[in-house]
Amino acid sequence: MSSDKTALQVRDKGFYWKLFKSTFIISAFTIGGGFVIIPLMRAKFVDEYGWIDDKETLDLVAIAQSMPGVVAVNAAIILGYRMGGVMGTLTALLATVLPPLITLSLIASCYTLVVDNYYVKALLKGMQCGATALIVDVALDLLKKQGKKKLLIPIVITIGTFIASFFYDVNVMYLILIDGVIGFLFLRDPKYN
Repeated sequence: MSSDKTALQVRDKGFYWKLFKSTFIISAFTIGGGFVIIPLMRAKFVDEYGWIDDKETLDLVAIAQSMPGVVAVNAAIILGYRMGGVMGTLTALLATVLPPLITLSLIASCYTLVVDNYYVKALLKGMQCGATALIVDVALDLLKKQGKKKLLIPIVITIGTFIASFFYDVNVMYLILIDGVIGFLFLRDPKYN
């Protein structure tokens, strides 16, 4: 299904409101880093709306991660443009920026009340745990999918990157560059797509 056809079909049925509402909610709950956006985007745009598929979601996040800036904002810009052109981009961008802007404005206005608050610290700790669980869930899901395809190279890349990062504290930028070179050299075969 082409993106132009999809965008035109959905625009007629309140596409921009749906895009705004969904990206606003995703942005409001993307706590813990850019990887948390993957399961949220997948649930909304793949499972619920059917606008994109799993592969497009991962490609979108990979591109968003490789660009300078906040991953959630970059992903929203790419998704908005893919689904609705420039107007879709502006809609998704506004909806993604508003939740953190509202939250930070509220926190800034009463910073002294929340900075040392035990309950706020406990809430943030719980959010960290939830974000970690979501990231682990996505990682395991991706590993299972690669295992089902019986593709050795992606599994070796995933496990090798984890070991290098977790046990040897290799800089993430080096890992991304190395993984990109390995992917370019060895994963150009259509069976990996």
